Amino acid sequence: MLNIAITIAAVLMCLSLVLNLWRLFKGPSRPDRILALDTMYINSIALIILFGISSRTTLYFEAALLIAMLGFVSTAAMCKYILRGDLIE
Repeated sequence: MLNIAITIAAVLMCLSLVLNLWRLFKGPSRPDRILALDTMYINSIALIILFGISSRTTLYFEAALLIAMLGFVSTAAMCKYILRGDLIE
């Protein structure tokens, strides 16, 4: 039963990644593209966690934490660049 639930969740996460990729390329403005990229980080973290649950190992959870930290920092940097036009003050 758990394998079926993980498979369904992984398929839905892959579908959401494809839709986010579409928004990333088609987005009407830069904030829409940044939001799509941030959502892609979150969905990729969910896929990594689902794979970790499926393979019954904790190594993937640490990888998901690293990706979450990098995603947060890069989203904050992109937003600051759009607002001010410069990363370093």
